[in-house]
Amino acid sequence: MSDTITLHRPDDLHLHLRDGAILEAVAAASADFARAIIMPNLVPPVTTADTIAAYRTRIEAALPKGAAFEPLMTLYLTDDTTPETIDAIDGVAIAAKLYPAHATTNSASGVNDIEALTPVLERMAERGILLLVHGEVTDHEVDIFDREAVFLERVLDPLRRRVPSLKVVLEHISSKTGIDYVKSADSGLCGTITAHHLVIDRNDLLVGGIHPYNYCLPIVKRARDREALVEAATNGDTRFFFGSDSAPHTDPKKLGPCGAAGCFTAPVSLPILAHVFEEAGALQHLDPFLSRHGAAFYGIAPAEATITLERCEPYTLPPIPTPDGPIAVFDPGFALTWRVAGA
Repeated sequence: MSDTITLHRPDDLHLHLRDGAILEAVAAASADFARAIIMPNLVPPVTTADTIAAYRTRIEAALPKGAAFEPLMTLYLTDDTTPETIDAIDGVAIAAKLYPAHATTNSASGVNDIEALTPVLERMAERGILLLVHGEVTDHEVDIFDREAVFLERVLDPLRRRVPSLKVVLEHISSKTGIDYVKSADSGLCGTITAHHLVIDRNDLLVGGIHPYNYCLPIVKRARDREALVEAATNGDTRFFFGSDSAPHTDPKKLGPCGAAGCFTAPVSLPILAHVFEEAGALQHLDPFLSRHGAAFYGIAPAEATITLERCEPYTLPPIPTPDGPIAVFDPGFALTWRVAGA
C-alpha cells in the first residue's frame, strides 16, 4: 500500500467562488487545482462579456501570490440572452450555464422558457461553447427527489434532440437515473460528479435530525444512487469527471430559518476522492477522473505539472473566517487521512 499518490494538477470543472469577502476567503482553497470552471450565479449574475472579464479580474486578485490557477469563465443564461451575446463571449468564456429559474442558489434570473433559447443554443454549438446544465425541474408538484429524473425526460432530452451538435455537461449528477442517462448517449454528453455526492446520501441529511451542512441542490438521494455515482467515478469511464460544486456559505446563511444549499468541499475534495477511490480499489483511475476526462471533453490540454497526496494522521479543518461569519468545511463523515504534500 503506497503512502503517496502523484497526480497531474487536477481540474475542478464546477466551482463556486462567490464574490467580495467570501471570494477573498475561499480562493486559496482551490489553488492546488490547475483550472476550474467558475460558476456565474452571482448577484447580479454574470450575463455579458464585460461582467465575465471583470469577475475574472476579481478572482485573479483574490488568489494567493504566485498561484498557478486558471479560472475558466462561464456565462449565466437568462431569458434575455441572445445569439449576439454568445458571439461577444467567444474567447472570453468557455461555456454557458443553464439554471432553470429558482432551481438553486442565486438562480432567480435563470431561464423560464428553455425552448425559446434554441437560437442561442444553436449559436453556442456553432462556436464550440459548451452548455452546462443544472438538471432539475422546479415544478412544485414534482417531488424534490425526482426532479433530476424529470428534467432529463422533459427538458434535457428534447433540448439535445433540437440541437444535436451542442456539447452538454450534466453537472453534479445525483442519481442513478442521471448516470444511466449519460451512459446512454452516443456522444456530446458528459457529466460531473461531486465529492459530497460520493460520500453522503439522504440518511446523512435527515436521520437523527436535519443536518444543514449536508444540504445541497440537487439534493442527495438514496444509497443506491450514491453507489451508482461511485461506480461511475471509479471505473475509468471517460464520460464522467470531477466537478466539486463547492459552494461556500457563511454559518448565518447555512443555519438560518431557510438554510442555503451548498457544501463547501474545496479544501477537502482531494482527500475525500483519494479515500473513495482507494476504498473502491481504483486509485489508478483517480488521475484521469481529475485531470484527463474533463479536459478532453472541453478540448483543452491536461496540466503538465503534478501534485502529490500523502497519507497522514487523521485531521479536521477549522471553519474559514469571514466578516459575515465562518464558513464551515464539509465533513465527509470519516477521518481524512490524505493531504496535499507540503500543505
